Amino acid sequence: MNIIQTAIPDVLLIEPKVFGDPRGFFFESFNQDAFRSATGVVLDFVQDNHSRSTKGVLRGLHYQLPPMAQGKLVRVVRGAVFDVAVDIRKNSTTFGKWVGVELSEDNHRQFWIPPGFAHGFFTLTDTADFLYKTTNYYSPVHDRGIAWNDSEIAIQWPDIGTNPQLSAKDLNAPKLANAELFPA
Repeated sequence: MNIIQTAIPDVLLIEPKVFGDPRGFFFESFNQDAFRSATGVVLDFVQDNHSRSTKGVLRGLHYQLPPMAQGKLVRVVRGAVFDVAVDIRKNSTTFGKWVGVELSEDNHRQFWIPPGFAHGFFTLTDTADFLYKTTNYYSPVHDRGIAWNDSEIAIQWPDIGTNPQLSAKDLNAPKLANAELFPA
């Protein structure tokens, strides 16, 4: 696998080696030893999730507070999304900064989003199937969100227009300045 550093050092873009021929393709979507060797990080995934979204759906920005904070390894197996990680670690030098990448069924890229980051994505194609592994279980009590359009963060969403499709939870998420953030 090829590990690509992003503008925020802890957030990584991962390009697997894809082996293809006229019959299709094959790649390892996760290999603990290869990931640890490339990053020095040991992951212990406890939950896999799969979501399907239609074009124009925006999900996020979501995170969980400790002790249920989650790291996420995300990828798209159908369609394409613009995926975003926002640093919400109060004492981080990159606090409030974001990194965004396109994930698609064609590029096979994966995005590692460690605990301490809010996460969201915008669906670019008619349909997108989004898969992610988490390092902790979903906990509604610890679940939080930040507004997708917070001007303090200023995410440059592609082709989003003024009315992305949002859940009620995401529509009412607080701005970064008013959010309950990841502790220092």
